[in-house]
This record gives sequence, C-alpha cells and structure tokens, in this order.
Amino acid sequence: MRILARRDPSHPFWRAIEPEVVLGDLADAGAMARLCDGADAVVHGAGLIKARSRPEFDQVNVLGVEQAVRTSPAPAHFVLVSSLAAREPRLSDYAASKRAGEDALIASGRGRFTIVRPPGVYGPDDRETFALFQAARTWPVLPVLGPAARTPLIHAADAAAQIAALAARAPVDATYALSDARPDGYAWREIMAALAASVGRTPRYAAVPGAGLALAGAISELASGLSGRAPIFTRGTAREFLHPDWSLAPAEQATGLPAPRFGLADGFAATAAWYVDEGWLQQSPSSS
Repeated sequence: MRILARRDPSHPFWRAIEPEVVLGDLADAGAMARLCDGADAVVHGAGLIKARSRPEFDQVNVLGVEQAVRTSPAPAHFVLVSSLAAREPRLSDYAASKRAGEDALIASGRGRFTIVRPPGVYGPDDRETFALFQAARTWPVLPVLGPAARTPLIHAADAAAQIAALAARAPVDATYALSDARPDGYAWREIMAALAASVGRTPRYAAVPGAGLALAGAISELASGLSGRAPIFTRGTAREFLHPDWSLAPAEQATGLPAPRFGLADGFAATAAWYVDEGWLQQSPSSS
C-alpha cells in the first residue's frame, strides 16, 4: 500500500501498516505518478471540511479531484471518498464543493470509478468530533435539535473497512452511501445521550430552535472573519444539521460490505476511552 503525504507520517496508527510513503501533494505530478504506478485501485480521500469561502473548498474538493483523476492510471479503479452532504448541495458551500467534486469525476469520462458518501464519521484522533465529547463531559445542559431530524453515523474503522471492500470490487461507476447498522439514522437526542453516556454523565437537555442554530453559525462566521481562521461551524453547517432526514434509502447502499463492528453506544464509548487514554479528555469521576 502506498500513501501520498506532505511529510513522513509518524502517527502510531501507521505502525501496524507500514505503508510506502510518497512525499508530495496532489499538485505534484511526479509524486502522483509514483503513487499510482501499477496500482489496481486509487482511493482519493483528501478533502477540506472547513474553509473561509467556497473557492477555498473548491481548491481541494473539486480541483484536487480533477488533478487526481488526471494523474491516476486509467485502468485503476478510482474510488472517490465524498460525503453524504453531497446529496444536498444547496445546503452549504462544503456540500456544494463535495457534489462538484463528484460531478468533476463523472464529467471526466474516465470510467472505472466508485463514489463513496460517508455520513458523520467519528473515532480516535478526530479533533473535530472531539469537541462534542468535550461538551458532553463539561456542559451541564446539552443541546438537541427537533425530533424529526435524523442523521446516520459511522465509526472511522468501519468506514475504512467498507471503503477498502468497495475498492477491491470491480468498478461499476456507481455512488454508494455508508452507515453503521442504522441506515435510518439517529435522532439528535439519541446522539447526545450516547455522547453523555460515553463520558459517564447524565446531563439535562434543551431543545435548540433552528433560528438559534443559524444565529450561532452566523456568529461563528463573524468570529472567523476577525481571526482569519476557517470556521468549522457556519450557517451552512446549521442548515446541514437542520435538514430533516439524512436517512439512507436501500438504493443508496452497497450490499455485501463488511458488517459494522461499532454501534453508536460502543463506538462512542471506545472513542471517549481513547481520548481519555491520550489525555485529551479528563476521566469521568464516576469511572475512576
């Protein structure tokens, strides 16, 4: 297995795999040629999840796909890791950029591809979802959205196993969405309750109106403009959260993939335990 990286990875997760590292980035045609030389499958997982503008998203999520398609060998199975958000591109700049990346692959005429749309992915070493665990550990009241809103989730290890299984198959130029064993998704109250349980707490809950969530997104964007940092939460993110139903239809799912190892409760518990072991999260007094 080869990976493309700007620097030699030193993370412990790589120790059991020991991949061949090709130093470079998507704009480095020589590095891409070395990466893809003789490959049966090319998995393109590079993506930007926060940016200050749509052009910043497109630079990675669209132009990066185009570059990868141009420099990967035509016989290889090209697997694009997109996002379930691409199903609703009008909701946010992120969603629109992920859909545009899919469209760029399809329009290339390359063929022999699979597009994979993971839902919300969580797991060890994820700094973005860590904020949710930290909130569950410290906030006395946790916010919940309306009972109609549902979203599927998947642990990173299960997402990786399913993507690898799709990459090993013969390409059929199709788009598939991933999930754990609940493709119908979870209500936000379920998600917050599982988060709280994973850190040993039983908090109170408060319903958050859509207008309040949109206001929080606007404030986050304003703060980003003042600091120059890309916001992870925006008005577009709020619209994604408020979308009434991200549930997966059977036609969106591939059959015969590895069964998920983690459900919501045990997946969150394992992730929280990793955060505690690594010192990111303070251990709950009830579990000490």
